[in-house]
Amino acid sequence: MSIKAVTVFCGSSPGGRPIYAETARLLGRHLAELGVTLVYGGGRVGMMGQLADAALEAGGEVTGVITRHLYNMEVGHTGTDLKIVESMHERKALMAESGDGFIMMPGGLGSLDEFFEALTWAQLGLHSKPCGILNVDGYFNGLLDFIDHIREEQFMSPGARQLILHEQRVAALLDKMHNYQPAPSDKGRWAKTLSQLEA
Repeated sequence: MSIKAVTVFCGSSPGGRPIYAETARLLGRHLAELGVTLVYGGGRVGMMGQLADAALEAGGEVTGVITRHLYNMEVGHTGTDLKIVESMHERKALMAESGDGFIMMPGGLGSLDEFFEALTWAQLGLHSKPCGILNVDGYFNGLLDFIDHIREEQFMSPGARQLILHEQRVAALLDKMHNYQPAPSDKGRWAKTLSQLEA
């Protein structure tokens, strides 16, 4: 599929180890070199700032989306094509619309919220964009184990589990996203099968 812009969710903190910011910079440079626009949360601090700075330094295009509340706290990256919106709902909707795929890097509750909303929309068939987790140095190992637990306990269909792409290396994840072929949603068929088992 054609990917002209990637929406990245990541921390407004640099995290506890240098590898997080280093990988953010690597992803920013890689997207710029591929001619792919970076769409992100508009911050100038933490991993977000490192990601955007690296993409800009490499000549890439960067679109930031930030709420007026956060912009007024002086955390907005004015060196980007910065879109200022009024609410978090608007922010997430615009970030989702602007990207041809989604990547979650290490971050906190906000990153999880943003990524899983995009993933849920994919599960419901509202979009067919690839959803990838950049599992930097195993940061998301526990989360991926828990997702498998959800699947094993039959709260997730097999098809939904396959929607989640994940790699530890930037290039490998981008390659998976580039070659992603969305499968037909099995949510309705899976729900029907479960209802028959319960009958």
